[in-house]
Order: sequence, then structure tokens, then C-alpha cells
Amino acid sequence: MTNDLLGRHRAVLPDWLALYYEEPLEITHGEGRHVWDAQGNRYLDFFGGILTTMTAHALPEVTKAVTEQAGRIIHSSTLYLNRPMVELAERIAQLSGIPDARVFFTTSGTEANDTALLLATAYRRSNTILAMRNSYHGRSFSAVGITGNSGWSPTSLSPLQTLYVHGGVRTRGPFASLSDDAYIAACVDDLKDLLGHTRPPAALIAEPVQGVGGFTAPPDGLYAAFREVLHKRGILWIADEVQTGWGRTGEHFWGWQAHGRNGPPDIMTFAKGIGNGMSIGGVVARSEIMNCLDSNSISTFGGTQITMAAGLANLNYLLEHDLQGNARRVGGLLIERLRAVAAHVPAVREVRGRGLMIGIEITKPGTDEADPQTAAAVLEAAREGGLLIGKGGGHNTSSLRVAPPLSLNVAEAEEGAAILENALRSIP
Repeated sequence: MTNDLLGRHRAVLPDWLALYYEEPLEITHGEGRHVWDAQGNRYLDFFGGILTTMTAHALPEVTKAVTEQAGRIIHSSTLYLNRPMVELAERIAQLSGIPDARVFFTTSGTEANDTALLLATAYRRSNTILAMRNSYHGRSFSAVGITGNSGWSPTSLSPLQTLYVHGGVRTRGPFASLSDDAYIAACVDDLKDLLGHTRPPAALIAEPVQGVGGFTAPPDGLYAAFREVLHKRGILWIADEVQTGWGRTGEHFWGWQAHGRNGPPDIMTFAKGIGNGMSIGGVVARSEIMNCLDSNSISTFGGTQITMAAGLANLNYLLEHDLQGNARRVGGLLIERLRAVAAHVPAVREVRGRGLMIGIEITKPGTDEADPQTAAAVLEAAREGGLLIGKGGGHNTSSLRVAPPLSLNVAEAEEGAAILENALRSIP
């Protein structure tokens, strides 16, 4: 049955629509931190639909909210008042830390970043964008145009002029050998120099932890130091929280808070985890930025009642059960366990991350050369052992991404670490 479905998939869907595994999985259902495939095999899920099943599979509170809302009305568009949308917007505005915040809902992180770029360029009357090397912000035409990762950038055409800044990858690049303070100073000097050679940009967009890039991050405080430079010139800071938001990093509710010395971002984007699988994205911005558009705009599907009901239920569960604290505690145990394993595996260059956002970079032993074939082999071995993880990376896809639902418990973390240990030790 799976082979038949795979053949039908290949016959009707694009060739560039990637599938994991030599024998791709059809996932039929899930519960908690586990999913099952069409053959009845159970897997511990450490990737959560690409960091999207944030709390748990089939979370009863979310399922109940969606069912009850579907029995009333599913959709009406933004042309009508929408109580669940207003209620969720109020909660997110308050949690964002952005003063006098306005919220606009979209259907994905790509669309959220697209909207943020529209707001920034309209507000600043500039189509120049600063972005980070190794970054990823979505698959739309404008988002691809600011993506600093060649593996996810199928065209050089863009409506924007993009300039790439140093700093998103701490352990690679020309400043890798420096101390954290010297690293930040060098990146700030590079930013100042870059700004001296271009027309005034609209904004800097940055992921606090680069997701598709392999869960890489700069030292805490880098974007706060950048903001001092940007603010003096009126340049906006867009924090892409599509993967880092909602407490996943454990230490903070938003990734930008590790860089919050000079205040919150001007614009923040979110998506993925808030819907726990429902299609929710959005933008938060100061009112004068959000309200700068001088033409009509609506959203047909952004903020639809059924997704907003899911988001409210999911956010309530997250806060009431302190899943941020759980990510900090259980994630801390998991990353230390994986570092202990990696110390005995020459192909592991680095185990990095925070909370339940952990990257394992695979290279050819004794070198910094990416080894995507070995990373793919570890992914396969983990699947054989009953664990689903993800992949990512910069110049080549050579990093394993570990991002379980935030309700992961200690026993499941230990189980997943043991499977990953066996998979890593299987490297020839």
C-alpha cells in the first residue's frame, strides 16, 4: 500500500517536494509524543511535523476546541468580526513584549515573513533588506530572495535587494575563533561597514536560532548590539520566531529575549507551534508600522475561526502546564546526554542548541567538511530504531535536528537519546 501511494505521489506531485527516508513513511495517527505509520509501526517523534506539533499529538484540549468550533462555524474571512481571532490576538499582543502591538494572522510562517517584509519596505520606503548568512525564512518569492542558504534558494531573482550579514553561525566563518565578546564586536563592525556602502535598508530580518540552517545561533546579545546600530539609522529589526517561539528554547518564551537588552523587535513573526498542526502564522508589530499600509488588504484564511480556536486552546495548555519550563528541564537533560554520546563519535563535530531545539552536526572525522551521506544514514538508523528526527544545515545538509513536542518527559528523552546513540554509533 505504501509503495502504491509513493508511486501516486511521484506521478502527481512536484519532483522537488522532498520525502524523508529511502522507504518514505505514511504517518496515519499520533498520540502524545508518538506517531504510527501505515504498517502499524510506532515511532517516538522528535521532529513534530517540522516543529509544528508543539504540545502533543492529538492533544485532547485542542481536539475538543476544534470539534466544538467546527460544529458552529469554520470560516467567515476577515471581513466580519471574529471573536476567537480577537481573543488570540489579544493574548499574543500581550505576550509579545512589543508596545502598542497589532497582530495580523496568516496561514504559514512563509506568509508571515512575506507580510513583515511588505510592512518594513512600505514603512521605510526602501526595498533593501539585511539578512543573515545561513538563514531560511520561507518558500515564497520574496522569502526565497532573503534566504541565505543556497540549498533552499532556487532562484536569484527577487523583488528585494538583499545584503547578508555575519553572525548567525557561531562556530564557522571568519570570526569563529574569537571569544564571544570579540565575535559580537567583529560582527557589529562588519554591519557598520556594510551600511556605509549601501542605500538605507528597510530592516534586518533574523532568526534568533536558525532553524533550517541546523539550529545554529550567535552568542546571546548579538542582535541587541546590532539593534543599537540599526536604531540610530531608523532601520527596523524583524525577529523571525517561526521556529524559536512559544518557549521552545526553554530559557525564554521568545528567542529574541536572549538579545533583548535594547528592547523588543519592531516586528515579530510567528507560526508553526501555536496551531499544534493547524495552519496559523502571523505578524506582530508596533501600531504605526502595522498601520502604515495605505491600500486595502484582507485575509481569506488567516485567522479563520477553527484555527483560532485551536491556537487559543493550545496556548492555554502551553502556559498552564509550563511547557517552557519543561523544555528547559528536559531539554537540558537531553542535550547533555547527547553531548556525552557525541564525545565518543568522531563524526559528530558539535552538539548545540537550547531547550528542545538541538542540533547535531555531522562532518567527516577530523575535518570541518560536511557529510550529508552520513547524516542521512543516521536519520535512517534512527528511524529503524523507532525515532523520527529531522535534517538541516548550511552549505550542505549535514546536521540532525532534534525538536520534540514540548511535553516530552524524562523517560521519553532517555529513550530517544538511547536510540540516537545506537544510530550514531552505527556510523562506520
